Order: sequence, then structure tokens, then C-alpha cells
Amino acid sequence: MGMMENSATIMAPLLLRNTVKSVLIYADKSLLNFAGKYKLLEIIRYLIVTSFLFFLRLFLSFFPSNYLHSLKSDDGYTFKPTQSSYITDSGIGDSGIGRSLWQLLVSVNDIPVSSTKYRIVRSLAERLIEGNNREDVEALREVNRRVLSAAFSRTICRVEAALIEMGTGTGQSRLDRVFRTVWDGVWSGRVREDVSSRLGNSAEKLAAELLWLTQKLVGCGFEEEAVERWVSASNLAQLSVVAENRVQGSLVKVSGLEETEGGNKERLRQTKMKMLITWLPLLCRGNNGTDIPVLSLSERAELEKILEDAIDMLQHEEQEQVLSLWLHHFTYCPSSDWPNLHASYARWCTTSRKLFFSSIKDVK
Repeated sequence: MGMMENSATIMAPLLLRNTVKSVLIYADKSLLNFAGKYKLLEIIRYLIVTSFLFFLRLFLSFFPSNYLHSLKSDDGYTFKPTQSSYITDSGIGDSGIGRSLWQLLVSVNDIPVSSTKYRIVRSLAERLIEGNNREDVEALREVNRRVLSAAFSRTICRVEAALIEMGTGTGQSRLDRVFRTVWDGVWSGRVREDVSSRLGNSAEKLAAELLWLTQKLVGCGFEEEAVERWVSASNLAQLSVVAENRVQGSLVKVSGLEETEGGNKERLRQTKMKMLITWLPLLCRGNNGTDIPVLSLSERAELEKILEDAIDMLQHEEQEQVLSLWLHHFTYCPSSDWPNLHASYARWCTTSRKLFFSSIKDVK
């Protein structure tokens, strides 16, 4: 009984926040339609919003810190996945060497890059990965595969969380951002961990670590694992299009992943199609990063060749879909003139013309 009462008390501020926020934003949108025409309504709207935010801070100050500590953002995202879920799902906990490597990779995410401990822990992780790989024992290779794959997925989630925390995205109204800022301000003043610490310092740092993990997966011969997870990161792909340039820089390089041909050709074609649809917008819009330019001339040429080869593997209708997407982002992004897929587009046009002539002859 006591547990139920405690749970109800804990949920009260969160329920209040969601209910009142929805009502306020709906009312604000309604007033906003008329505020531009009537000065008095604009003043009333300002007074309502200001008064509400003041009383919100006052109301939340009455709740004990331990209750607010139990609250998490309910915007559809869990900021810090529990280690146990990754260990359980991937079988990492089956061996001490696996658990040790996992702990090191988690620590790399969590330690600020400015700390002297960061290089030490990252160096220990690299030595452990290379040592397992060097032994040429299948069981140790499997440890590397499982741990690196789980760490790769975890880091993707943390980059997404960092971008959301920074306000990246297009669906957030100005009032919604103000509301969340006030709520977070109250929370942070009472119980919230420092954002930079909780999210490993910054999205830029985490994106760089994602690139580092990609290199480790490829170095151990697990390109397929990396590609499989990267093509599924559609949420991150959407966020990255409007992310800071430094974040885009690392993600553009990760998007240069190329799966080794062989095996099921149909599955490989579907994977390449998904990779192009998911990450082509970022490739067109990502320009400057931590290193300027993001890619050297030779790297650009190499990645363009990878993209052209991937497009050539697709069916004609799929090529049209990919090239239409490329043309849209390539045309409407004035800050970048890459990737230049003109040759692929010209080949598709030639094939389409031949198919058109063939269809006319069949009709006749």
C-alpha cells in the first residue's frame, strides 16, 4: 500500500507537466493565430505564458528531491540504456574477458574526453580488442564481435540522446522548448546529473567514438555487423541532417561502410538500398567537421565510387528512388557539391529511354 502511495506521489509532477503543457501549447497556438492581428491578445498571451512558467517553478519546489529524482524525460527516449540489458541480450556476460571489455567501452563513452583517464581507458580497450583478435581463436573473435556490436548500438543510442538533448530536430515549437527548459532547469537544480557528464560530454565526442568503434569492427572483420546496425539507425540519420557540422563529420565517415560482396545477393541488394535511402541525405548535406574538409579528395572519390557501385546493384525502380532522393538534397543544399552522382543519373536516364522505346514498340 505504501509503495502505491509513493508511486502516485512520484508521478504527480510528471502527470501535471504533461497535462498542463498540452493544454498550454494548444491554447498558445490558438492565441498565436490572432496575436498577429490584435496587439491586446499578444500581450495577454505573453502574460499567460510568463505567469504559468513562474507558478510551475514555484509548484515543483514543494516536491522533495527524492521524488523528482525518480522522474525521467518521457519524450519517448531513454537517455541511458542499462548495461544489464545489453549484457543479457548479447551474451556478453558469459565470460570475464567479455564483461571486462564491455566495462571499458562503456567507460570510454562516459568519461569526458578532457579527463586524463580517457586516453588510458581507451588504450586499455584497444589493447584488449587487438589481443583477442591476435590470438586467432574463434571464441575470442566471437567475444570481440558481440561486445563491439553491442557497444556500437549503445553508442548510436547515446548520440541520438545527445542530439535530442541539444534540441536537434524540427518538430519542437518555441513554447515547447521554453517549457522543457524551465522543467529541466528545476530538475537540474535539484537532482539532475550534469548533462555533459551523463551524455559523455557531447554529441561530437560520441560521434567520434562511433567512428572509432566502426574502425574496430572493420579491423576485426565484422563489417557486416556494423553495416546491419548502421542501416537500421534511421532515427539518428534524420537527426544528423540538421546536426552540428562537427557531429556530421564523423557520421559521414561511418556512412562510408561497405559490406563485402558474397553470400545472399538479394539480401546484399536490400541492405545497400536501405543504406542509400537512410544516409544519402546526410552525405549531401554534411560538409565541415572537426577536420576541414570532412573527407579528402581521394576519400570523396572513393566514397562516390562505393555509392555508384551500390546504385548499379539496384533494380531500375530502386535506382530511380535513390537518384531522386540524391537530386533533391544535392540541389537544395547550397553549401555542398558532393557526392556527385551525375554519371549514375546519366546511366539511369539512358536505360529509362531504352525501356521507353521498347514499350512503344510493344504497343505497336
